[in-house]
Amino acid sequence: MWILSGKLSGPLADAPLRYESVIATLCENLDSLDEPEARAAMIWIVGEYAERIDNADELLESFLEGFHDESTQVQLQLLTAIVKLFLKKPTETQELVQQVLSLATQDSDNPDLRDRGYIYWRLLSTDPVAAKEVVLAEKPLISEETDLIEPTLLDELICYIGTLASVYHKPPSAFVEGSRGVVHKSLPPRTGSSESAESPDAVSAGVPPSEQPAVIPTQGDLLGDLLNLDLGPPVSSPPIATSSVQMGAVDLLGGGLDSLMGGPSFAAPSTVMPSNLGGPLGGGLGDLFDLAGGVSNLSGSHVAPKTVWLPAVKAKGLEISGTFSRRAGSLSMDIMLSNKALQVMSDFAIQFNRNSFGLAPAAPLQVHTPLAPNQNVEISLPLNTVGSVMKMDPLNNLQVAVKNNIDVFYFSTLYPLYILFVEDGKMERQMFLATWKDIPNENEAQFQIKDCPLSADAASSKLQGNNIFTIAKRNVEGQDMLYQSLKLTNGICVLAELRIQPGSPNFTVGLSLKCRAPEVTQHIFQAYETILKN
Repeated sequence: MWILSGKLSGPLADAPLRYESVIATLCENLDSLDEPEARAAMIWIVGEYAERIDNADELLESFLEGFHDESTQVQLQLLTAIVKLFLKKPTETQELVQQVLSLATQDSDNPDLRDRGYIYWRLLSTDPVAAKEVVLAEKPLISEETDLIEPTLLDELICYIGTLASVYHKPPSAFVEGSRGVVHKSLPPRTGSSESAESPDAVSAGVPPSEQPAVIPTQGDLLGDLLNLDLGPPVSSPPIATSSVQMGAVDLLGGGLDSLMGGPSFAAPSTVMPSNLGGPLGGGLGDLFDLAGGVSNLSGSHVAPKTVWLPAVKAKGLEISGTFSRRAGSLSMDIMLSNKALQVMSDFAIQFNRNSFGLAPAAPLQVHTPLAPNQNVEISLPLNTVGSVMKMDPLNNLQVAVKNNIDVFYFSTLYPLYILFVEDGKMERQMFLATWKDIPNENEAQFQIKDCPLSADAASSKLQGNNIFTIAKRNVEGQDMLYQSLKLTNGICVLAELRIQPGSPNFTVGLSLKCRAPEVTQHIFQAYETILKN
């Protein structure tokens, strides 16, 4: 069985569809694999074809149980296979990849294993898209280099297989000046050829080159078989660092996140801001793109209620709920930590991955007393926008790492863009008109907000409480028109035309948005809709 699994890894790499039916048989006989080569080959097969194996995570997890007892060959294959599985099924295998990365980087004294673990960790945290392109790079078709060499030259090089001539693919005569005294060798004629091969005596006798036989090599010879053993994946050049991020772990090596492994140090500390109530939308990695979430009616700046970002079942008993808000120019992230485990939790720290607007903690996460079982604590964490910037997908995606004395945990959430509307976003009337005309018409986006029974004055007041400022108001054919402006923390300005029809039976409000960065308009519309309807 171990011979079969080892031998099949080569053909599977060359022609996966041809041998795919054998994979199920191999998976059913995992227990019979004892040799390290066989185990490594089987792990490679599971990782390479994880999307076609229903229980790939269970199979790899069974190997992971005795990770430290495995040989280096098996450990390296297991690390790579689990990273491949995570890139193919990110929402189902987050805990598994965290476990193997931790084993490889923190619990291993093997430098090869540790270095590979750090490289994968860095790739996944910095740019998962790049990681996918590198780790899951498409394998090129394996071909023989002999196809590119002239048949007569190839026969001569084989005679000099132990010299530099065969390495550089050049005849010996190419390495010396002149051709006197150089002995040419060639293979004897193949079967079916009546001509004799060139000999040293023939060369010295002055036999014309035209009489030399043309020997055509056949496929499947020893040299071809040796070349087919090269199954190593190609090295891809990494994509640009600003690629969109859709999944993955948080950077534990760069941007200050390595402090989570040793202590709550921050790269860019700032003055502690006042705490507020507020909240983002969405949950953890499992519902990264889930825009569902409750909202509440509060005076002034709109604040959403806390939602569960990290459920206890995914964080060894630690449940994290939270929300975002902006009041009096200060951003904050209100968090509730709940200990649903049976042991005390302490030594908390938090860090954000790079994101579209540079959101970062402005102070350490301070939990002054250990969190006992069945106890909750609410913390208001001040934020700033001076962190590292990288465009995310979706634009308001935020990846967070939280550490305590038990482990490091990760989750993603979506923050509402209205928390980034600054207080000095009101334009002068002339500037508004000039900017509106200057922005191309193709950058204008039209939206409708339904079920919004607000008058123009009520809508203007509600929006101004969230730093959306009304520049002018007029009535055109019984329709109230509000011309508004707002500015994001990174300086992007958005112009808006809000159309409200008094007495409209379906309470539909029209909204036109113009911006030089049109990718933000959909999120601005969502902010308008959330503010006006709550």
